[in-house]
Amino acid sequence: MSYRIAVLPGDFIGPEVVDATVEVLEALAPLHGLAFEFQRLPFGGSAIESHGEALPPVTREAAAAADAVLMGSAGGPVGDHPWNRLPREKRVESGILTLRRHLGVYANLRPVTVFPGLERLSPLREERARGTDMLIVRELTGGIYFGKPSGTEADRGYSTMVYERHEVERIARLAFETARKRRGHVTNVDKANVLDVSQFWRDVVVGVHESEYPDVTLEHLYVDNAAMQVVRDPRAFDVLVMGNLFGDILSDLAAVIPGSLGVLPSASLGGSVGLYEPVHGSAPDIAGRGVANPVGTLLSAAMMLRLGLDQGPAAAALEGAVARALADDPTVDLGGSRGTRAFTEAVVAALEPSAVSGARSAARPSAG
Repeated sequence: MSYRIAVLPGDFIGPEVVDATVEVLEALAPLHGLAFEFQRLPFGGSAIESHGEALPPVTREAAAAADAVLMGSAGGPVGDHPWNRLPREKRVESGILTLRRHLGVYANLRPVTVFPGLERLSPLREERARGTDMLIVRELTGGIYFGKPSGTEADRGYSTMVYERHEVERIARLAFETARKRRGHVTNVDKANVLDVSQFWRDVVVGVHESEYPDVTLEHLYVDNAAMQVVRDPRAFDVLVMGNLFGDILSDLAAVIPGSLGVLPSASLGGSVGLYEPVHGSAPDIAGRGVANPVGTLLSAAMMLRLGLDQGPAAAALEGAVARALADDPTVDLGGSRGTRAFTEAVVAALEPSAVSGARSAARPSAG
């Protein structure tokens, strides 16, 4: 099978982690009868400099025509940076929102997993972080980020949080369907005690649950309580579903549990083309130093293989190779000694069938 992948390298460490991931995918492809055609496209701050806008027409068109979109981190330093002095509608963040809308990806999936052996990196106690395996499902194209009216005046600013029934129904269905393939538990996060839009959201989620997914367990948490519970006992959660604003905040909160944003992937789904990107930022402070952690982008590529291209065995092979490389010697930011180049080479080596069988043999207890 051959696939066209639109590659949006992004800014600062974005190209570094994307290049590492493309290299691993090229090594993986012949092992699973796959072929990839990668098309690198301008996006983000670098595209503003080269094309005058964060999402140029050439990128918009090619992304929609691809089989999947693999994106690195985009954006730059906060504060008085040239990109940040542009009108809001021309900034990198607006380009990201426009890309999501253009592709029709209404659901963002963020797995939060603590890798065995790396529990020490979590800000939580090791025994509390160990075994964390939750999935945050965030509605991505509605809510307060897109609601109208929205604007600023001399003496006030205003934004509107609004959800249509079909928007809530489709994200709820995705959460329930995903939970069926995991541990069968969904936590709905809202603020129904004070927001009418949240009460509407909850009513719709309950309706979908009762009529279509009674086999899945459903519970509800207000967003403030959910923030506390996620860090108090992260292992209690399976799938969490929430609106755009709450998902933005809570997914970043949960992302600190593994101890590094560098290991967390994401997938944005719902349209004909999925968007796959790491959770971390573009990290201008370490760009060009060869120490960027490619794990988040590598695991985003694994989500692309499984969810976007229906290549489950290849996805599992990539995830296994990343896990073995982390267990052997993680990246510098995770307390290991490997930089981007060395870690990428370790993942490529771990893709070989001999590496898999060798790892299994080492894990098998001896007869003596």
